[in-house]
Amino acid sequence: MTDPVEEKRYDPNDSTLKFVKGKDEITGDDEPDVLRVEMSCGHAVDPNSLTSWCRSLIDQGHFTFHCPAIKNKCNKEWSYVEVRRHALLTDDEQQYFEEKVATLAAAKYCEYKWCPECKSCVERKDLTNLSVRCRICTVGKGKFYEFCWQCLKEWKGRAPRSDRCDNEGCTNIQLQTLKNCDTKVLSYSKILNCPKIRACPTCGLLLEHKAMCKYVICARCHVEFCFACLQTKEICSKNSNYAALCAKPVAPRQTSIPVWNRTANHTANPAANLAANLAASSQQLCTIM
Repeated sequence: MTDPVEEKRYDPNDSTLKFVKGKDEITGDDEPDVLRVEMSCGHAVDPNSLTSWCRSLIDQGHFTFHCPAIKNKCNKEWSYVEVRRHALLTDDEQQYFEEKVATLAAAKYCEYKWCPECKSCVERKDLTNLSVRCRICTVGKGKFYEFCWQCLKEWKGRAPRSDRCDNEGCTNIQLQTLKNCDTKVLSYSKILNCPKIRACPTCGLLLEHKAMCKYVICARCHVEFCFACLQTKEICSKNSNYAALCAKPVAPRQTSIPVWNRTANHTANPAANLAANLAASSQQLCTIM
């Protein structure tokens, strides 16, 4: 993508925009001759600062956009439609934004990888089976072609399996991480010998405990759970709190990765629904196993 050569400017006669006075809440610029619009959160921006801010979020791996205004710690989420309109995104910028958002969202909410043989995008539906069939290769070769989701080599051995294939060196790195991670003291609650890394009990994302409180919120599924007993906060807090021992002992090291029910999460998560719509329109066609 080529960066725009000229600065963007709003049309002062555009009655669909709400022009406001005041400094740009992204850059702090208060040049009086610059036209700024009011975002849905009530803060002012111009198209250049808004484009740069949202692009920086994408480049950091975010696929949703929020207001960075320090005043009142806004952080309110902006819809992509609002960003596209108020940032005056060019056709090239729209394509870049939508492809990046779709890719980031797919990586978070879908289970997909690139076939090691034909390099097409393959989505895995059965999260308990590491043996995945690529339909494109199967048609092209005239016989079933399956590869290992874990080591990305052509499948060897019996199937289905959830632990590994028979290729040398095929290892579940996540399980090895859970097995070998250090333990720590959860300071506020004085909980001892708690594994430093856990797989989220809801979606399986590996999380390292860095806070003091025993309750953490998963960055992927947004479920809050106890790092010690691995119950949801809702359940654990019935007989405990952030600074007390749990009713149950510290859960042992996990020996399996929980499988996420993404369908239920998509229904409850508007961001995931938006991401799915963008993915459907912008991503390359995926084959599904």
